[in-house]
Amino acid sequence: GIRLAPKEKLEIPVLFTPAEMKIYKAEVVLHVMRESGENWPYEVTAESNTDLTRTVTVAENGETQGILWIYPIHGMPEAPQQKPVVIRCQARQRVEQRVELLLIGVMPGAAALPDTGNSAMVSEDKSSNTPKVTDGSSATLEFLYELQYQSDEIRSQLESLVGMQLVQKEWDTESRIVTLIFNVVFAPSKPMRNGATLVVQCTTGGLWKFPLLFIATEAEVDDVINIEAVGLNKESVVGFKLTSQTR
Repeated sequence: GIRLAPKEKLEIPVLFTPAEMKIYKAEVVLHVMRESGENWPYEVTAESNTDLTRTVTVAENGETQGILWIYPIHGMPEAPQQKPVVIRCQARQRVEQRVELLLIGVMPGAAALPDTGNSAMVSEDKSSNTPKVTDGSSATLEFLYELQYQSDEIRSQLESLVGMQLVQKEWDTESRIVTLIFNVVFAPSKPMRNGATLVVQCTTGGLWKFPLLFIATEAEVDDVINIEAVGLNKESVVGFKLTSQTR
């Protein structure tokens, strides 16, 4: 065991090195007792009793024999981040771009193993951002995806300008690669350069992050205003109208 002096702190390092893209579960168990093995008086108050991770072992005489803490750990492996996908559009225009994403190392659960074949289709539940992968049998893999922004300011600039829709694609069960194709719509109103991250999570474990870079270039010139001079030191006036696209 490890000896601790009164009020001394102990750091417990936890190392996570996943070999596969699946959820790993473990527990860190701490058992505290006196070095001499003797019991000690310990009053369990209502406030301290709210700690659900702690169990107090009490002897027949009401004294404490030991205290046990159990901390569950869930490990979610994350795939290495890839190069950003650049989506470029001229301001006040609209562009649609197909983005193909590869999810490598998908681990189906015991109930999600296909019976035959080595390919499956990706279907989308239109009521939520939860695309499902199925081979036509009871086997189903579910994925959650969302577009995350670096800050609230970037969210306010991009959220109303960007749309994403999942397109059905295949799942190769031998190579454990799921290919997802998203149709990304970008309709900027002014020049900008902002980034976002598409986060895809499998319900059986695994997290993939795909950086996206949205670039809006300068808009085209609306018109050329020609002002004809009427003479030296004389003012020339040209009138034109501006129409706002928003209220």
